[in-house]
Amino acid sequence: MAINRTPVLKRCRSLDLEPSYLGVNKTSHRKNTRANRKVSEYGLQLREKQKAKFIYGVQEKPFRNMYEKAERMPGLVGTNLMQLLELRLDNIVFRLGFARTRREARQIVSHKHVTVNGKTVNIPSYKVSPEDVIEIKEKSKSLQRFKDIVEANKGISVPAWLEGDSEKLSGKVVQIPLREQIDVPVNETLIVELYSK
Repeated sequence: MAINRTPVLKRCRSLDLEPSYLGVNKTSHRKNTRANRKVSEYGLQLREKQKAKFIYGVQEKPFRNMYEKAERMPGLVGTNLMQLLELRLDNIVFRLGFARTRREARQIVSHKHVTVNGKTVNIPSYKVSPEDVIEIKEKSKSLQRFKDIVEANKGISVPAWLEGDSEKLSGKVVQIPLREQIDVPVNETLIVELYSK
């Protein structure tokens, strides 16, 4: 599997992105030297795609497959794409506050700490459906790691389309999120324009 080893803050700077969207609470004080350079239409579209891929931790091929799946679904392609990205298991673990960062959420899923409807799932890209119950395994709940995560994420607010219980480390998908409930700074229209060329 391809791994992007570029430092997070450096990548955030190049994409003009706040690190908080990844769960990273650091800020960079450096300025982007290319900030004043004029960007072409293609450059803007490419940046939006790279931003979405970086935030959700998805590589090019799975992202393309997700786009093609969004095209086949009824409704707006861009909105469908954002919903598919939000309904990934690793993203939901992060949104429920069971991980401090998106990368940590991916690792927690890969290390078999998460169950969906009582069954262990270790695929970060697993698509969660409404009414699915996501929970940290019973024997993993006592680990110091999860106690630290609960402590660190005390003030975090769970999106309206999810129900979460930080004490029991369990949550539920209430509904498919609406576009206005997805708070990532990505203009999906530009991604659709890029792929439809």
